[in-house]
Amino acid sequence: MELRELQRRIKTVDDTDKNIETYFYKLIEEIGELSSTIRKKRRMKEIGSIKGSVEEEFYDVLYYLVGLANIFEVDLEECAILKEELNAVKYHRKSIYMEDK
Repeated sequence: MELRELQRRIKTVDDTDKNIETYFYKLIEEIGELSSTIRKKRRMKEIGSIKGSVEEEFYDVLYYLVGLANIFEVDLEECAILKEELNAVKYHRKSIYMEDK
């Protein structure tokens, strides 16, 4: 699934009036939980469930990041491409999107 499609799908289930601060605080909370699971090295394949795993927390962070992008009507896929072009110049390297061209 492409990033743009993930954004669209999240918007279909989470398209209510959103409080930007609440979403931002949830993102920060989920980053903290991700930090904790990384520190504990809790991987889904080892604990036998996504619950309490690094994988679960990565998705939670992604969900709230996408939710905030949706609130601001930011196309994350477009931003990734544009920002990568800047990074390629800044860091004197080939863009990760060069393979697509």
